This record gives sequence, structure tokens and C-alpha cells, in this order.
Amino acid sequence: MVKCLEAEGVEYIFGIPGEENLGLMQALKNSSIKFITTRHEQGAAFMADMYGRLTGRAGVCLSTLGPGATNLVTGVADAQGDGAPLVAITGQVSTDKMHITSHQLLDLSKMFEPITKKTKLVVKPETIGEIVRISFKYAESERPGATHIELPVNVAKMKVPPQELPLSKAAANFKEYANMLSVEIAAAEIFRAQSPVVLAGSGVARAGASEALTQFAEGLKLPVINTMMAKGVISAHSRYAMMTIGIPQKDYANKILEDADLVVAVGYDLVEFAPTSWNDMGDKRIIHIGRQPAHTNKCYQCTVEVVGDIAESLFSILRRTTRTAEPEYALKIKEMFLEEQKCCEADSAFPMKPQRILRDVRKILSEDDILISDVGAHKMWIGRLYSCYRPNTCMISNGFASMGIGIPGAVAAKLLYSEKRILTVTGDGGFMMNSQELETAVRLGLNFVVLIFHDSAYGLIKWKQMDQYGENHHVAFTNPDFVRLAEAMNCRGYRVSRADDLIPILENAFLQKVPAIIDCAVDYGENVKLTKHLQQIYNNPDI
Repeated sequence: MVKCLEAEGVEYIFGIPGEENLGLMQALKNSSIKFITTRHEQGAAFMADMYGRLTGRAGVCLSTLGPGATNLVTGVADAQGDGAPLVAITGQVSTDKMHITSHQLLDLSKMFEPITKKTKLVVKPETIGEIVRISFKYAESERPGATHIELPVNVAKMKVPPQELPLSKAAANFKEYANMLSVEIAAAEIFRAQSPVVLAGSGVARAGASEALTQFAEGLKLPVINTMMAKGVISAHSRYAMMTIGIPQKDYANKILEDADLVVAVGYDLVEFAPTSWNDMGDKRIIHIGRQPAHTNKCYQCTVEVVGDIAESLFSILRRTTRTAEPEYALKIKEMFLEEQKCCEADSAFPMKPQRILRDVRKILSEDDILISDVGAHKMWIGRLYSCYRPNTCMISNGFASMGIGIPGAVAAKLLYSEKRILTVTGDGGFMMNSQELETAVRLGLNFVVLIFHDSAYGLIKWKQMDQYGENHHVAFTNPDFVRLAEAMNCRGYRVSRADDLIPILENAFLQKVPAIIDCAVDYGENVKLTKHLQQIYNNPDI
């Protein structure tokens, strides 16, 4: 199996060794593949998940059978939900024990089936080459996702005929050209539309089509709204880059979509932001541009589907149509949104307002640095306010959207991009879910910064409770001293005590040779204020 993994170009395997995969671990001893020993299998799966999203190549995670495999599940499901290529390898009891009650035995193929694109049980050693090749091909093919290989301990010990390993890996070719009739129809629809808008999804980043999208939008003067997982696919510097959509409330972007008579959905995935949130009546004309046919539902019925290489499709449509009118309404809404941001950017109150925190973060990070958002109330603020200029520089899990990805994600990102500043932004809830992986980072000699939005509660659920019921309960908790916790794990700890401290603390934190943890109290009273503000905006008939 190790030879097969090497043939697939695997750089890292993230995981925890177990008795049932000792043979595999021994084979890795002399391999070019680096094994990253984690402190929890969920952390390993999240590392593989982030590796897959950032590279487009399958991240690999490994566990033993039983409890090791069950610990992988959330991270594997996150990769599947977010469209990240991942291959999970689990140990299993000997095949002659799989039909009886055995120690730590679970039917792992059945367990992984609903959260993967494909799961395979290896029953004969001569099939390993084929199974590995199939697993990587499924994981990396559009739409990417997770696959699972179940390797029984007795099969792992068997010798494999040399001619069976490894299978050659064919060069990927994604230059499938869309049907020309669909291109012509799309061009005609855009030409006759009065107020078209582009809705860009994560498929644009996966396809490497950001430059094509920018030329398409600027050439046809089309406003672009992006999903949370597509931040940066058009630079915030562009006149036609509008804003991010994805928070539960009706936001400024919804006004633009509501006004649109045509939505050009490019690389859009329904799991990122449900069509019911922007086309609840199902009456909008939609052009679907993607590498896969549309997943149709009553709110996502497409006038035409342009299926093929995304960049080639955009250029083909651009060559066949023109538009000269500026999107005045969208530009007006964008100006209102930018004006709203100014209200709290210089606010010196403490605890800090999320608007001020993110303004300071944006000042510190370069356009090529990477921000990784864990899941929580802070994710909504990052989605709304954090400006991006390159794809894959703001990594948000918004498909499966699991808490706990932030710190493991930073480990994977730093392994890939040692020259970049990596900042994980997390809530105190998400931080505690996988904080043990800080030890992994220290052991590997990695340095990144973790900024904790500290409110001693599950802030996003508290926000939703306040919006729906006007009260909150069962969401509060206490926290350890994060500075002392950081120091106990051989990291550097900081605590923000006034708003003007954040920038110098961030600057100092990025100079450290170890992970740095910044404890920053946040004023989430802004959450309910935002809800009320957006209700006023959305219900204003003059806008």
C-alpha cells in the first residue's frame, strides 16, 4: 500500500498508529511519505481535509479500527460536505473474524458509506493497487470528497505480487468543453437581462478559474456575489466584487439577488448557501456554469446548464456577448455596505467589537497570507467583513461546517506554506475542541497564530436564540486561562486588554517560532444589533 500511496504523490499521512496498522507503519519508516502523528484522529482528519482544500490533491488520514475509526468520522464528513479530496485509511480485524463478535469490531464500510463518495474493503492483497487508485480518483474528481479504505490486519501482512503494484496514475484532464448550444443560450440570456448578477461558489477556486471569472465580470460589467467558501475568487479590489453571502439573516447581498432577473451561478454548490435563501419562489432565471450538471431542486431550476471547464466556459460566453450598462443598483448597495463597515472599525471599546478586530486583522495580514476560520459566530463576521484578494486565502468550512477545524487546519496550511503567515480565528468553544493539536504543531516546529474570540458561550447559538426567542440559555460555559494553557503546551500566550493592543500583539505573535495564542474578549452584543440593522435595511422600500 505504501508504494501505491507514493505513486499517488502523497506527501503526508495524518493519524495515530494502532495495532492493526503496525505493518503499514513499518513500511512508512523508509518511505518518502511523512507520517504526522496527531493527538486525536479528528485532528488528523481535519488536517487531511484542509490539505485537500488547499492543494486539490487528496489529503490522507489513518486510524486503527473501532474507536480510532469513529474518531475520524467528523473530519471525514467535513471533507465530504465541503468538497475537499480526502482518503481515509482504517485498520480492521482479520477477515476470518469479521463475521463474529470481535474486540473493537464495527462494520466500518457501512459506517463510512453515507459520508464518503466510495468505501472499499481490501480482502485480497493483489487488489490493493486498484483500490488505492480508485479511491484517489474518486476523491479528486469533481465534485471532490472523501473516500475510505478498510484494511484488515491479516491482509496487510500478506505479500503482494510486484506486478500488481502500483497502478499508474493518468494525468488529469479537466479541459472538457461545454456544449456550444448551451454557451450560445447563456450568452443570449446575459445579453437580454436587465439586472444580471453572478453568484460565485467554491468550484471557481477548485477549477483555478478566478482570473477567468474576473475577466468575465469586468468585461460584461456583472456584479459578483460570492459564497463564504469562495472568498477571494474575485479580488475585493475589483469594482464588480460585491460582497459575501451566507449569514442566516437577509443581508445586503440578498437585495442585489432579489433585484436580479438573471443569476449566473458559477462553480456554485447548493450546500454552501441554499437556493431557498435567495430564490424561495423558484422563479428566477438561472444559468449554471460548472464542471458538473446542476443538482436541481424547486428553487434551483436552470434555464441553461453550461457544463465543462469553468474558465473555458466563461471565456466562450464572454466572446459571444456584450454589455455596456453599469450595474447601478448593485453598486449603490455595495456603497451602503462599505459605509456600514466604517461605523465600528475605529471603535476603541473593550471588549472589542468584531468589526474592529477584523479590521485590525486585515491590516496585519498580506493579501497572500491565509486566514482559517473555525465555525461559530465569528465565522459570520469574517464572511461579511474580511476582504479577500486571492482564492484560498480565507478558508471557511461552510458545507458540513464543523467546529474544531481551526487549529488542525492551521497545521496543514503551515506544512504546505511555511513562508506565509497563517492565522486561525476561532471562538472559545471551537478552540477547546481540538486545542490538543497545538502539541502536534510544537513538535513539528510550526509557527502560526490562533486568535480566540472569547465570549464564554457558544456565541452563534446564543445569537440564534436571541433572534428567535429574545433570550438565551444552556450556551454559557467557563474557560481555562488561555495564556497559561498556551504556555503549558510550549506555545506563546497573549491577552488583549484594550482595543489598541491587538495590532502590536498580532505583530509580535507572528515573530514567534512556536504557535501563538491570543485571547481577545469580544462584544457579541453586536450580533443582535446586526440582525436588527439588517431587518431595517431589508424592509426599507426605498432601498
